[in-house]
Amino acid sequence: MRRLFFCCVTSIALYLIGFAFVLHRPLSVGLIQLEMQQKLARGGRLPSPKIVILAGSNAPYSHSCRVIGAMLHLPCENAGIAVGFSLDDLFARWAPLLHRGDIVYLPMEIQQYDITRAQNDMSVDSTMLFRDNRGLLWRLGPGRALASAFSNSFADGLEAVVEMLAHSTGYGHRRARLAAQFDRQGDRIGTSLLTADPKFLALLHRPEPSSTAIRDGYDRRVIARFVRAEHAAGVLMIGGLPTDFDTVPLSSADIAAVTATYTRNGGLFLITPNHSRYPRADFYNSEDHLAQPCQYLQSITVARGLARLTHHSVSAPTASMEKLAQTCPSGGTVIALDKGTAR
Repeated sequence: MRRLFFCCVTSIALYLIGFAFVLHRPLSVGLIQLEMQQKLARGGRLPSPKIVILAGSNAPYSHSCRVIGAMLHLPCENAGIAVGFSLDDLFARWAPLLHRGDIVYLPMEIQQYDITRAQNDMSVDSTMLFRDNRGLLWRLGPGRALASAFSNSFADGLEAVVEMLAHSTGYGHRRARLAAQFDRQGDRIGTSLLTADPKFLALLHRPEPSSTAIRDGYDRRVIARFVRAEHAAGVLMIGGLPTDFDTVPLSSADIAAVTATYTRNGGLFLITPNHSRYPRADFYNSEDHLAQPCQYLQSITVARGLARLTHHSVSAPTASMEKLAQTCPSGGTVIALDKGTAR
């Protein structure tokens, strides 16, 4: 029995030491980590007032800081990473960089609102936190720390060994990969309509959570807590609807449940004329990812909406921005809807 106990304790100790100090995945998790570091570094250098866009990959793919920041005459960082990056971690990293007068726009994916605590605690960044940021992990709570400590599996260990060996041979230049994918404001680039895959997009189907699931979701409470805290610090918190296919129904009850997450905690909520819904032909490779011309179109609409909501001055997009936006397949329809809301 003592030998069995000793073997169990030794196995756990080796597991924890291995994933805390030895094993890591530089080509997958490491790429996300570097992306986060770069965005935080740029955001920390921006003067206030500034705009920060926070969401999953819907933020960098379907929204452009280059457009929104230019139209509102404010520095902007597109801080979205991906659905699956835990929101308590994301918010904890950005909170120290937000100051009175800043604007945070949160077009959170609807799926984010009903994520459970277990899903949040075992998210993709748990490995990052346990290996490289245990101080932040502990501040997120003992339960969060315990879940992250045991978030890795045997398969993760094998992947780590393979990635470490590949990386040691010079494979996977992370900075070059990120430079080819994101501009200096965090926007996703290189998503041309010419390289989109309509056949793949036609196969995608993702039901939206119900209004009840949204209201009861753990991450909805995480978002509400963040909005409440930053509003109290003088930061203007504005929620928004994420982009999705126009064939995916979004009921008034769903919109009300999402809106309340912000408005009941001191924030505002922006609803664009088309509810951020677009035909499949406007997307790049998922329901969250508009192709670049439509990313610009959505961003022009959002910039005008933010200006109306905050009584902020707004300029017209540059000729090159508007020209690119007009090549979005649904461009004419969206522009007409937006003009119909102008005051």
